[in-house]
Amino acid sequence: MKYRTLNPATEELVETFADATGTEIERALQDSAQSFPDWRRAGFERRATLFVAAAAELERRADELANLMALEMGKPLAQGRAEAAKCALGCRYFAEHAPAWLQPDRREGDGSECYVVHHPLGPILAIMPWNFPFWQFFRFAAPALMAGNTVLLKHAPSTPRCALAIVDILLAAGFPEHAVQSLFLTNEQSANLIADSRIRGVTLTGSTRAGGEVAATAGRRLKTMVMELGGSDPFVVFEDADLDRAVQVGVTARCINSGQSCVAAKRFLVQRPILDAFRERFVAAMQAQTIGDPIDPKVEIGPLAREDLRDVLAEQVGASVAAGARVLCGGSPPAGRGFFYPPTVLERIDPASPAATEELFGPVATLMPFDGEDDALDRANATRYGLAASVWTDDPARARRMIDELQAGSVFVNGLVKSDPALPFGGIKDSGFGRELSREGTLEFVNAKTVWIR
Repeated sequence: MKYRTLNPATEELVETFADATGTEIERALQDSAQSFPDWRRAGFERRATLFVAAAAELERRADELANLMALEMGKPLAQGRAEAAKCALGCRYFAEHAPAWLQPDRREGDGSECYVVHHPLGPILAIMPWNFPFWQFFRFAAPALMAGNTVLLKHAPSTPRCALAIVDILLAAGFPEHAVQSLFLTNEQSANLIADSRIRGVTLTGSTRAGGEVAATAGRRLKTMVMELGGSDPFVVFEDADLDRAVQVGVTARCINSGQSCVAAKRFLVQRPILDAFRERFVAAMQAQTIGDPIDPKVEIGPLAREDLRDVLAEQVGASVAAGARVLCGGSPPAGRGFFYPPTVLERIDPASPAATEELFGPVATLMPFDGEDDALDRANATRYGLAASVWTDDPARARRMIDELQAGSVFVNGLVKSDPALPFGGIKDSGFGRELSREGTLEFVNAKTVWIR
């Protein structure tokens, strides 16, 4: 597997990194397992202090980290700074709240004393993606480390410098050397690591295909798992919605991170009476997005992170157009260097085409009409994914009905779908299982041990 820093805006190869050797993997695994008892006994106060220090380090290095994300995966600078700030927010949030969630929980029973304690499991393998290279790690690691687990990180091959920066930040904050370690692993090495009895849990954020392969390997070894996978999120706009606000947020929801987000809005379902007005404003706003080198502070959409990602997206759009889709804007990669893809809007979508059945990981929106609530629900739920959904209406009763029937791990009403440290995050169906963030995420990698005393 090639771990390398390749600038997606210029196609310049900056640096390559060697895969971990067997000796390096074994040493890291031994160190993680041997350091676990001391780390779990360090106590909540000590761990919280370290995370507060990590938050300060993330804020101090925000510009550096933003430039690093721009270099390795094409994130515009303002979005990179925002990601670093969100990581700092998460670190402080779990430092403050995780200790209370992990306290003994008193229960009623036939003993003189009954309660549940939450003990860490041990070393956890984190297989992390490139699209939010810092936030995806910290949103898992802050609660997992606060609970007392240790972490081995396998980051994406295209963001090796981000992986090294994560470890450097934690060491600078005072974390023990072996609490978090980064390894540049091949897929085969990852599978072997999952099979090792010293690894007690696995978390993966990535594609549904990758999640299925990792979950199968971990399942055979009965490992605790969290799988945060792909999505094809519906953005449902009813005729009574604030149309201007829905368009504004819809463009952000589709184009944030250059469209490379599992939880981005992808399928725009618009009630037929307002379809023409929504289409006109939405297409104009998509065309107005500024595309270019992410280092330029005026740029809103950078390149896709890799050439193969750009090519797959172009193939999906091409196949959908061949099946009858109409291109309202964009629709093909521009000439020149860099893995750019323009903001694109498609309509008249064949239900069997890639635009309807697959995740489009880039700034491509599909526009589809609906006639009423039942039709909206049928179309929104007509996907193998179930990560999140956004509903736009001024009718609270309608919003409640949609919330009850939408097949998704999150439903946001009149707002941008996003992850928040205070709210659990995850999906159903092919979007995965388990939860990150909040109390639910904090309790994923612990042993809920029942205690009964007479």
